[in-house]
Amino acid sequence: MSGHKEMRAIRVANHGGPEVLKIDPKVPVPVPSDTQVLVEVKAAGVNPVDTYIRSGTFRITVPLPYTPGSDVAGIVSKVGAKVTKFKPGDKVYVIRNVSGGYAEFTVAEETMVGKLPTHLSFSQGAGLGVPCYSASRAYIKAKDKVKPGNTVLVHGASGAVGLACVQIGKAKGLTVLGTAGTKEGLDLVLKHGAAKAFNHKEQGYIDKVLEATNGTGPDIIIEMLANVNLDTDVNTINKGGIIVVVGSRGTAQIVPRVIMYKEIIVTGFALWNAPPEEWVEMHQVISEGLTKGWLVPSVQKEYKLEEASLAHEEIINNSGTTGNRILIM
Repeated sequence: MSGHKEMRAIRVANHGGPEVLKIDPKVPVPVPSDTQVLVEVKAAGVNPVDTYIRSGTFRITVPLPYTPGSDVAGIVSKVGAKVTKFKPGDKVYVIRNVSGGYAEFTVAEETMVGKLPTHLSFSQGAGLGVPCYSASRAYIKAKDKVKPGNTVLVHGASGAVGLACVQIGKAKGLTVLGTAGTKEGLDLVLKHGAAKAFNHKEQGYIDKVLEATNGTGPDIIIEMLANVNLDTDVNTINKGGIIVVVGSRGTAQIVPRVIMYKEIIVTGFALWNAPPEEWVEMHQVISEGLTKGWLVPSVQKEYKLEEASLAHEEIINNSGTTGNRILIM
């Protein structure tokens, strides 16, 4: 397929709302360097971070114009001279690319590409990158508390990152508790391996979380919406516990004295800051999950490439997120 010179891709010329995502039918197909792979994109993951970068309010800025999206799945079209792991025709998933994922082709460094197992669809493969690697890194941040017998609360467990946190937590021998805001979300969280699931829209759900941990609170809390829940987390977590902030959309007010009294750690991360040795560790966890079959992304909704702005709108405004939102080429 690498005979193509032009492709369809979403381009962002100016920061702004979802309407700035425009389809351009004549974008040059990127050319891979010696260490890169050119992938014909079959599916691209849409993540909340894509919407933050697009709006221009995020710490990470991308020179304009650009093509959004880091996670894709597809077929290798061409490989650079020094690439040894892949050949044209291989089915792959990409965690991070160089030229943008909302496009018919993308280039990525060989180190950021993985073989897509036959039991996963391209849409599921496009849900592996940011969500699963973020979930994996959350456990690296909490590693002192990651031991069988300990409990993790995934606060916002029905989204793409949350479900990956449930699956990885269970595989690591933790007792996993999850929260969601809808019946469908709660069912999904249980289906993916949580011991119990709680509706975070219900009055008094935290009492049930405490009850499930014999009154001590969880040892780890992985937090998807810190601006809403951080104060609750600080008050719920076990003494000496670790809260890992994965997502936040605003400010939070907490009482620092509780942090002192309980001697807890509140930490967070940005995936792209991960040092090389953590990438190695994340790759190992993800590849084990794929080989053994316990890591399975759940696709909530598929969109056509020209519906990218709708996907951006829905990933931010629809509460009751259950899994990944994916663009199909």
